[in-house]
Amino acid sequence: MKHIVLAGGGTAGHVNPLLSVAEAIRRLDPQAQVSVIGTAVGLERDLVPAAGYELDAIEKVPFPRRPNMAALRFPAQWRRESAKVRRILESRHADVVAGFGGYASAPAYAVAHRMGLPLVIHEQNARAGMANKLGARWADFIGVVYEGTGLKPRKGGDLARVGLPLRPVIADLAARFEHDRADVRRQAAVQLGVDPARPLVLVTGGSLGAVSLNRAVAGASAELLRVAQVVHLTGKGKADEVRRLVAANASEDCITGLGAESEGTGDYHIAEYLERIDLAFACVDLVVCRSGAGTVAELTALGLPAVYVPLPIGNGEQRFNAQPVVEAGGGLMVADAEFTPSWVSEHVPALLSDAPGLRRMGGKAWEYGIRDAADTMARHILDLANRAA
Repeated sequence: MKHIVLAGGGTAGHVNPLLSVAEAIRRLDPQAQVSVIGTAVGLERDLVPAAGYELDAIEKVPFPRRPNMAALRFPAQWRRESAKVRRILESRHADVVAGFGGYASAPAYAVAHRMGLPLVIHEQNARAGMANKLGARWADFIGVVYEGTGLKPRKGGDLARVGLPLRPVIADLAARFEHDRADVRRQAAVQLGVDPARPLVLVTGGSLGAVSLNRAVAGASAELLRVAQVVHLTGKGKADEVRRLVAANASEDCITGLGAESEGTGDYHIAEYLERIDLAFACVDLVVCRSGAGTVAELTALGLPAVYVPLPIGNGEQRFNAQPVVEAGGGLMVADAEFTPSWVSEHVPALLSDAPGLRRMGGKAWEYGIRDAADTMARHILDLANRAA
């Protein structure tokens, strides 16, 4: 019986694709065994067992970025965790290792290579992380979401743009869109408490929110409400400021919540977070958001036009995530410093008033998006496992 070990974790961006591929493996080959190597401190600690998979935990071993005490401790930590990974792979009788980046992936890649095990890598970002850069040199197959990551597999290996393995709720929504997008919109609008016949803009900066997005959109709320409804997901602890800004720029009467939380009849729906984000995606005409890899991949898979405002920190990878979509005509990109209430007032109402233009933009996003990444990755993994078993 073949056994596949998936490695990765830390953030939702690593764990969700890993679990989507695990589910695809289980669906395509119910006899295949799957386990996960992760850490005891990342999201995988809870999400992997909850999804029905066994988690073998190792310690985080971050690559040193500067000469300090952590760099001095790194060699011993690397040897210790690598030895632990070897014991795990041997006890699991692993036939193939597939990694998704993050702290747990790097030692898994190195040990799999030394053991002569087939290696598969998935890279979700436009600029690859350090763990996947290390593992790529030994990989039999690399699946990427974006072209130009800089990763190259070993000689004889393959690399292909496969897309992001979608969360089940997003994959299901994409499938329903193909059947009857208008009906899906009507049903979701009822659950959210919005008008399915009126344009809707969704604003989200992720679970923690984005202050610059919140202030720019709320500051232009009067202009937006003349042409559309707004669902504004502010992020944890940021709803009160958005309410004050909307009340000052539009009116207190226009503010309401979502679904069961709706207390008024206004069109500016404010919530810190929406557990069923798929409901908002189902009936939105335009999204205003950051451009994390997962966000961009999900919006394009659903064919949703977006205004991307990349997070202005780090190595600028969010800008690289959105760039190919913008070049394909599936969205717009605005620098964070330029995304002001004036910019929103000048551009977003015009976009929302141009239904044919939004449909064209959504069509281009759909053409760029990929919806079968989980199955594609699973087939490559199973193929290598069958050859090794």
